[in-house]
Amino acid sequence: MAAATANSALPKLSTLTSSFKSSIPISKSSLPFSTTPQKPTPYRSFDVSCSLSHASSNPRSAATSVTPKNAPPHDFISRYADDEPRKGADILVEALEREGVKDVFAYPGGASMEIHQALTRSKIIRNVLPRHEQGGVFAAEGYARSSGIPGVCIATSGPGATNLVSGLADAMLDSIPLVAITGQVPRRMIGTDAFQETPIVEVTRSITKHNYLVLDVDDIPRIVSEAFFLASSGRPGPVLIDVPKDIQQQLAVPKWNHSLRLPGYLSRLPKAPGEAHLEQIVRLVSESKKPVLYVGGGCLNSSEELKRFVELTGIPVASTLMGLGAFPISDDLSLQMLGMHGTVYANYAVDKSDLLLAFGVRFDDRVTGKLEAFASRAKIVHIDIDSAEIGKNKQPHVSVCSDVKLALQGINKILETKVAKLNLDYSEWRQELNEQKLKFPLSYKTFGEAIPPQYAIQVLDELTGGNAIISTGVGQHQMWAAQFYKYKKPRQWLTSGGLGAMGFGLPAAIGAAVANPEAVVVDIDGDGSFIMNVQELATIRVENLPVKILLLNNQHLGMVVQWEDRFYKANRAHTYLGDPSNESEIFPNMLKFAEACGIPAARVTKKEDLKAAMQKMLDTPGPYLLDVIVPHQEHVLPMIPSGGAFKDVITEGDGRTQY
Repeated sequence: MAAATANSALPKLSTLTSSFKSSIPISKSSLPFSTTPQKPTPYRSFDVSCSLSHASSNPRSAATSVTPKNAPPHDFISRYADDEPRKGADILVEALEREGVKDVFAYPGGASMEIHQALTRSKIIRNVLPRHEQGGVFAAEGYARSSGIPGVCIATSGPGATNLVSGLADAMLDSIPLVAITGQVPRRMIGTDAFQETPIVEVTRSITKHNYLVLDVDDIPRIVSEAFFLASSGRPGPVLIDVPKDIQQQLAVPKWNHSLRLPGYLSRLPKAPGEAHLEQIVRLVSESKKPVLYVGGGCLNSSEELKRFVELTGIPVASTLMGLGAFPISDDLSLQMLGMHGTVYANYAVDKSDLLLAFGVRFDDRVTGKLEAFASRAKIVHIDIDSAEIGKNKQPHVSVCSDVKLALQGINKILETKVAKLNLDYSEWRQELNEQKLKFPLSYKTFGEAIPPQYAIQVLDELTGGNAIISTGVGQHQMWAAQFYKYKKPRQWLTSGGLGAMGFGLPAAIGAAVANPEAVVVDIDGDGSFIMNVQELATIRVENLPVKILLLNNQHLGMVVQWEDRFYKANRAHTYLGDPSNESEIFPNMLKFAEACGIPAARVTKKEDLKAAMQKMLDTPGPYLLDVIVPHQEHVLPMIPSGGAFKDVITEGDGRTQY
């Protein structure tokens, strides 16, 4: 009866499909679920790098036994004899080693001491000690974002665990593979309000892809394997493992030959894209006169396939904030970023298009603005690995729930056999967009001898050849870094997109520098964001990481000031970050923070001195902080006000104008 009652509350499928009215027919594939009941699909052994399921010849064994890719390598040599008991903490650390982990970002405490003791016994894993747990989780994110490999952070119970919350939420919103391990009070004390006890599994349930409370030491090998598999497969995300202290201390002999127990998860992973749907997409492309690609973070692993698709079709590319680098910004077919602070020509292209190819995106509000007006003239094709995103914000006319990489490979294969017959020619459309590029280029105004922040980023792009890994905080500097640095490849651009977490830039740069020791890593930061995790300067110095910090210092919360200027009659509501009693002096003195941590630093205030100062920053071995003083009156433009449409775009003005 309960089941019948629950089912009766659900609308019939016919109600769901008929409630959407459109003059353009919608393909059945636009629904994120099948219209006909299907038997559960069996699965064979999974490879962690593949997000697709495959049929197995042995359904029973496939449903209960899955071998992870990161099962112990044949050449892995344990520090222990096979039958030698060891602590749960040592089992945990060896499980990480067997997953290929080389670096972790761990801050110790009472409930995680055993894990740290075990880490000192590892000859494989290096711990980069952050100075705050939030710094640790953001560093793990920077590591994952720049390498594609899951980042690992470790914290103690109570406040240590809760300090991870912003980073877990950030990784969840931006689909970043992360494994967070927390110490917990002993099992017998859970629920007693013990010292430094927080129910971190409950706290983080809605901001993690999955989480575990380990209640049996024998489960550690399986749980760690499952955590890495879950973090990396399908739509990536953060997984938390909470380990009570008595489990860490318990002696056991681990069994490494385990199977993953994830039949429900495996059954929901997307299948290989059907050729009929891909043929339908090719047909829509051939019928289109004004197509545009809208690519997001889901395309970062399919950059080569995306470039080949563009080469075959000649379709222009607009990128989300998360998708920057998936397609080279300097390419003639790049429209750069779309959305609230995207280029006029990218937003124009979407507004005028008759076909929107949305690949690896989620139709976020900062991209779409007013949903009804977004791509209102276009048929929409949506390819995404997460069925929950399809139709969530904008109903597509054709959809494919699949790994974008495999979908593009299939589409490209079809195009390569048909492209000559299709005779695709979008030259008139590209000419129309080129006229918009000439009419509305990204630009900025000057403020006398003061340094325009956009110019500082242009100089950095020039001096690094567009090859640096860039991290940012959140605010105006973040948008200027997205607009004015010419990203060439994926994983160059590290920023907190969905959550918009200030304080992200410096620790993310730490993670990127650890994962990419030969790369030039630059944290483009604002003074508001920088000071939120300024303690991580100590980590950079002690680890001697060559992180360069380009600090665009305007003494204000710049983006909030911009909104105050535009929408609140320039009334300042606690957005000045300097010393009100001495506004002529730069406060706080960021150079003193650097000096306290033994990091060389300099300040530059005039445009004519900037290039030489920046070259010195890049030439100096190890870390360096360059404090660039910029005017707080500058605004990030273009700007489409929140909830607005393309017709509402703002292209002129700054803080010197009254609105």
